Amino acid sequence: MPLPPDSLTNSDIAELTAWRHRLHQDPELSGEERDTAARVVAMLLPTAPDRTLTELGGHGIAAIYEGAEPGPTILLRCELDALPIHETGTPPYRSNFPGKGHLCGHDGHMAILAGVARWLSRNRPIRGRAILLFQPAEETGAGAAAVIADPRFAEIAPDLSFALHNMPGVPFGAAALQDGVMNCASRGMKITLTGWTAHASLPESGRSPASALARLLTDLTALGNDLHQSDPDFARVTITHARLGEPAFGVAPGAAELWATLRTQRDTGMAGLVEKAEAMVHEAADALGLEREITYHDVFRHCENTPEATEILRAALQAEGIETTETDLPMRASEDFGRFADHGPAAMALLGAGNRPALHNPDYDFPDALIGPGARVLIQCLRARLY
Repeated sequence: MPLPPDSLTNSDIAELTAWRHRLHQDPELSGEERDTAARVVAMLLPTAPDRTLTELGGHGIAAIYEGAEPGPTILLRCELDALPIHETGTPPYRSNFPGKGHLCGHDGHMAILAGVARWLSRNRPIRGRAILLFQPAEETGAGAAAVIADPRFAEIAPDLSFALHNMPGVPFGAAALQDGVMNCASRGMKITLTGWTAHASLPESGRSPASALARLLTDLTALGNDLHQSDPDFARVTITHARLGEPAFGVAPGAAELWATLRTQRDTGMAGLVEKAEAMVHEAADALGLEREITYHDVFRHCENTPEATEILRAALQAEGIETTETDLPMRASEDFGRFADHGPAAMALLGAGNRPALHNPDYDFPDALIGPGARVLIQCLRARLY
């Protein structure tokens, strides 16, 4: 059944909205979320958590609300970090920092969890524990792994984990949810090719990586396919950056760099795609006698909803009158929340943000109207096991 309307008051929502706007004005990038974490700690203080862990896996915060009776530990997770994108939207609370912006809605996700914290301060768990995790560095794929690797994570190891992510294109009043893969696996592949320079009039006296770079630009892209991401064999390679030599007319280049994002539905598919991509790099480099280096960055495993947690989250959405759909799932975009499924059932839903710019667009802004519904859905997840 839905929560009483006064579970979060109009005053609560107004204050949470204003807090979200302050977060939006002062975005911090992955791994740099020191001031954002301090704002979270200050927000949590009046809600009187039984314990608060700080600097968890970096700048992570975990607030612990304990019940009087034994029971499960339920973790609710949001993200702290913003993006290295210049905001072009014009809200009165736009980013104060050129080149940085909360353009994925993590400011809104924090406000949702802040709403849950307010509710918990008035409705302590009867049994078990509620953990509110404000996770760092989601955008780089490093944050969840760092939190889990922190020795103090053992103190909050969850029996169940839940998260929400706002999603433009999914209508208001609806959510996307399915049992199984919710987000594809991805990783950034950085390729460095090294030969040696020559005078531009005598390119044959050097060893240029130009033709190898040109070959890889097309061959790596061709490793992808046209399958929908719901197909287990889905694969995509996106070239994101390339550089050849130096900007000089008198020098034939001696070095090149290529960045590509590899994407598959599951981790098993990623292993095969990596093997093929690396073989292409070695073949292109060997043909010209080039040195090569391959490194990986922003590594995301696929994110998979487990059946038990999915059913709890589906029931929570339904209790708040939010219809669910499986349209166009899994997301091609990646998410590191899936790592928490290694420690117990976990599920994430995409909460409809309506018709607005897409995530990571420079004019994106989280819709404040989702703060109340998002908080109530996560509260319903807590009620299912702790009350």
